[in-house]
Amino acid sequence: MGRRRKKIVENIKISGIADKGKSVGRDANGKVYFVTGAIPGQIVDVLVLRKKKGVDQGIVKNLKQESPYAIEPKCDHFGVCGGCKWQNFDYQQQLSRKEQNVKDAMRRIGGLDDTLVEPILASKEIYTYRNKLEYSFSTKRWLSDAEIQSDEKVEQSPALGFHAPGTYDKIVEIDTCHLQDDLSNKIRNEIGAFAKANEYSYYDFREHKGDLRNIIVRNTTLGQWMVTISFGTSDLDKIEKLCDHLLTSFPQITTLAYVINKKLNDTIVDLDVIPYHGPGCIEEKLGDIQFQIGPKSFFQTNSKQAKILYDHAKKMADLNGDELVFDLYSGIGSIGLYLADSCKMVVGIETIEAAVKDAEVNRQINEIGNAAFLVGDVKDVLTEEFVDSYGKPDVVITDPPRAGMHKDVVETLIELKAKKIVYISCNPATQARDLKLLSEIYTVEGMQPVDMFPHTSHIENIAVLKLRTDEEN
Repeated sequence: MGRRRKKIVENIKISGIADKGKSVGRDANGKVYFVTGAIPGQIVDVLVLRKKKGVDQGIVKNLKQESPYAIEPKCDHFGVCGGCKWQNFDYQQQLSRKEQNVKDAMRRIGGLDDTLVEPILASKEIYTYRNKLEYSFSTKRWLSDAEIQSDEKVEQSPALGFHAPGTYDKIVEIDTCHLQDDLSNKIRNEIGAFAKANEYSYYDFREHKGDLRNIIVRNTTLGQWMVTISFGTSDLDKIEKLCDHLLTSFPQITTLAYVINKKLNDTIVDLDVIPYHGPGCIEEKLGDIQFQIGPKSFFQTNSKQAKILYDHAKKMADLNGDELVFDLYSGIGSIGLYLADSCKMVVGIETIEAAVKDAEVNRQINEIGNAAFLVGDVKDVLTEEFVDSYGKPDVVITDPPRAGMHKDVVETLIELKAKKIVYISCNPATQARDLKLLSEIYTVEGMQPVDMFPHTSHIENIAVLKLRTDEEN
């Protein structure tokens, strides 16, 4: 039996944006399609690849009519590397659509009045806003459609850059990425040139061998740079040779470290990071709070927007200095420490032990005596015994992962009846779901979307909830 031919649907009008860089379109009969590679305002033919949750999903096969909001993408790698999916989409339109997505989620899922959503806060910088990028090495370079269809034989070659979308072993060779300061490009390209000149092998994802696996480049608004190189070899001569060359070439690097990773996956959270040069960390400052960031630390990837996010969360919390604040999903304590000067006590709960250790280090650096951070799953730690030990919170700050809060946590918050909840979310859909449940005893008083990642579908939204009085219930 032959393979089933994929269908092409013509003249899909793209009207909105969706998660993961997809856009939403409809055919003449109103049927909905999720389309990769399109922007609102375009009319396209769609190659349908699969159906998910009852909706056809596909990619642009032909562009029939360009969008009035289309702009020239800045990056030569646009459309290939998988990042910046809306770099060809006017930024003001990106903001408008993101704000509308928050409103739609709150109205449709949360049953809330979408006029509660304030105008979205734009990122002042739409390029060079990231403070962290990760690059990978591979023996297989991603080939463009033109190369594949060419009559000429194209030699496969190693590559250093980003994983091609939907692949685990093919890398798009990156010359210039505009998301981080250009020094990041210079460091990456110099490592690639040195590796090829000195015959370092790139990682083979199928054979699981090779000298070089990954690079993580981080920088801060204070001008500090940290480079962590992941090697697939224990050859110290090769490791030292590359590290010494990098330090000679880039005196701007304040911390250089390496990891020897011979596992099947690329994660380094369970591996020893070996300092080669510098203090082993870099420092960032948001407002008056200083943060120490190590090679494994989680930190908001857009530092300048993170300050805006925290400023608004602090404003919405409206603390007077006497409150006990619970900081749920506290990470490295960034939000809790940012609020500590305005309340009596902050108690944070975080699942990842390494993040809690970072939080404690940052607490000590800032000489903050009214904050404590505990390790554990929020749904398991936030119990009656926990409340008996620390007291009933006046304010709860919660910043859960994309999946939102566990239903047990929501139920516990309803039982706790804190006077106010400030809910920060990177997923308006799950946030709206949780807000609907919390609306049993809370009134949502306002919401503030913040754009942290221009040219992507990602958005943060802050909601503030106030406990209703018995009379209001």
